[in-house]
Amino acid sequence: MKFIENGSVTSPVGFKGAGICGSVKPSNTTKRDIALISSDVLCNTAAVFTKNLVKSSAITVTQNNIENGKAQAVIVNSGNANTCNADGIEKAERMCELAAEALGIDKNDVIVASTGVIGQPLPIEPFEKSVPELSKIMSENGGTDVAEAIMTTDTVKKESAVSVEIGGKTVTIGAVAKGSGMIHINMGTMLSFVTTDAAVSSEILKAALVEAVEQSYNMVSVDGDTSTNDTLAILANGLAGNEEITEKNNDYRIFTDALTELCKAMAKKLAGDGEGATKLLVCSVSGAKTVVDAKGVAKAVICSSLVKAAMFGSDANWGRVLCAIGYSGCDVDVTLVDVSFKSKSGTVDVCKNGAGIEFSEEIAKEVLSENEIVIEVNLNDGDSTAEAYGCDLTYDYVKINGDYRT
Repeated sequence: MKFIENGSVTSPVGFKGAGICGSVKPSNTTKRDIALISSDVLCNTAAVFTKNLVKSSAITVTQNNIENGKAQAVIVNSGNANTCNADGIEKAERMCELAAEALGIDKNDVIVASTGVIGQPLPIEPFEKSVPELSKIMSENGGTDVAEAIMTTDTVKKESAVSVEIGGKTVTIGAVAKGSGMIHINMGTMLSFVTTDAAVSSEILKAALVEAVEQSYNMVSVDGDTSTNDTLAILANGLAGNEEITEKNNDYRIFTDALTELCKAMAKKLAGDGEGATKLLVCSVSGAKTVVDAKGVAKAVICSSLVKAAMFGSDANWGRVLCAIGYSGCDVDVTLVDVSFKSKSGTVDVCKNGAGIEFSEEIAKEVLSENEIVIEVNLNDGDSTAEAYGCDLTYDYVKINGDYRT
């Protein structure tokens, strides 16, 4: 498996995309805010969604549309979440109709998603004006424009692609995502669309997606808030020409491992671009009794506001890490726990067997001043491992969210 330079959601064979400024949110911006992704042929499809009981009407419509495991296009907007609106279903269905008319496909084969402000009616006029134009400018090079169009408070575009050989054929998997705030472990934590030219049945595609999500997107937390619009969908058009994967065989393993690595890379992009964030935090847990314990500890550390604040201040306050481990609810012997902080500037050991050890505050400050920090936790009580991804907590997070709606 290898990552593709400048890879995007349109890297796989047969996929096109485009983004345009439709002015969904009234402003003077020229930022793209409506995007289309389409496949030359009908795709096998799977998706996972937010577990928040308050959810976007777009999710309801998408769930109905892909109930048969098929889709051919995605229409998505930023600037308005289409959530908690009396006419939300009607608007989401209209978005699907407009995309279908422009692309010459069935409206029930369209995935629809929205992101932005909650509780404000979604204007349909921008879509009626922009979607026909969007369909005319779609191309294999349009993935980056899609990445821009789905951004809200994101500061960077989030896209990537990998290639892998399956059954003697080169298979490509591409992805795009958005997410900066209202991101917390509970699938899906953001909007993300994955495309592949691999031939995979809908049932196996869902199994692979769920497995990949559990090790990637479900291990991300920025602020402890699970969004109302979380959607992660994958479309497989089979144009790579491999024998269709219909069972959990060796080809399934190769595909799922590649998908997982791609999703992990995207998860890190999301965590590192958290609202107001200056640092990507990775909690790497080893020596756990079970995978459940490893994940639980990693999540607890990443979600701790006190740990996040300490990392912002480059303060090696390892006691906050131990505190988070202690309330994680996991099966841990705290007298065996070791903790280290690591970055490209080096590694500093701060805790051994659940107790503090001497270390240089100057070296620790240098290590923690980098923009990517690994918090290494060894529970010394088993063979299971896990990683979770997050970011530091800064003054700017409050500034951004203090007037987000207005």
